[in-house]
Amino acid sequence: MADRHSRSADVSTGGPGVTSSHARPAGATASTGVLDGQPGGNAPVPPDFRINGGGLGGGGSLPRRKGFGAESMFRGLTLAAGTMVLVIIVAITVFLIAKAVPALRADDANFLTETDWFANDSPPRFGIAALAFGTVVSAVIALVVAVPIALGIALYLSHYAHQRIATTLGFLIDLLAAVPSVVFGLWGVIVFVEPVRDFSVWLNKYFSWIPLFGGDGPFGRSLMLGGLVLAIMVLPIITSLSREVFMQTPTANEEAALALGSTKWEMIRTAVLPYGRPGVIASVMLGLGRALGETIALAMTLGFINEISPNIIKNGGNTIAANIANGFGEAGEIGRGALIASGLVLFTITLVVNMIARAIIYRRREFTESAA
Repeated sequence: MADRHSRSADVSTGGPGVTSSHARPAGATASTGVLDGQPGGNAPVPPDFRINGGGLGGGGSLPRRKGFGAESMFRGLTLAAGTMVLVIIVAITVFLIAKAVPALRADDANFLTETDWFANDSPPRFGIAALAFGTVVSAVIALVVAVPIALGIALYLSHYAHQRIATTLGFLIDLLAAVPSVVFGLWGVIVFVEPVRDFSVWLNKYFSWIPLFGGDGPFGRSLMLGGLVLAIMVLPIITSLSREVFMQTPTANEEAALALGSTKWEMIRTAVLPYGRPGVIASVMLGLGRALGETIALAMTLGFINEISPNIIKNGGNTIAANIANGFGEAGEIGRGALIASGLVLFTITLVVNMIARAIIYRRREFTESAA
């Protein structure tokens, strides 16, 4: 027991000896002995002594937070930017509704079910049914064609191609996204229309029993032509985003799949695709938004016949955006209001599609995190 006190270091010198805390009676505080220089002294502890940690172990109090600084300014700017987006969306909605209501009141037909568009007649008669149908069908054709090709290219660039080849092809694909819409439209109506017409004749000859490819013609400037042009336009968007998502797959997941004896394709199917599914869905929805809102390319390639028909190879078809581009210049007051009303429908469709996409991504992310 006598050796026990000698192992304690002295407070002031660090040498062997009994510390002040060991020497003072039980219940005496460490601060009293330090303040009055006597073990067991009862001098009061000043408040600033406790706050600043003077003479005792441990640091002082944390620095006070400044009332306004760079962090507060950045937080305010980001909050203002996010709020501004909501304000702009609300302002656009209010504008579209305010301009569309007078035309809708003057409409002599049901706006949601009418297929004709005679907004400049007296009385005006117009509806959104055929335009909305053409918009959705052309966008669906574009996605059906573009998504498999885009995912194949993205997987090749991220997991199969040599680094130099992947860099070159990736640059060319990104460059394709910068081509203006009018260039795609001119190419589609001048060059691409002939191969599409020949392909439509072949489909009609051998598969006319399918409603999509029936009819007697003429063929060419159809929803198929518009959809294929849209597919080429959305292809670089889906490819670039999907490639970046696939390249973010953790290396440990890929190596674990290969270590279990998986082939390259099995590794992609079990490790890469499940990890990148939310990003792929987001890229597809972004491409769908581009397809739904495309204007000039479709205005130059479609036949502008307002009808609802399952046939996608015969001349005809029209979309909301193309109808606005072709009719706004010569529209009267009611006609402009009718076009704005159709724009409101397109705005609503795009908003609903994006909300559905966000819900799918959120549910998928929630499932992935819970599984992890």
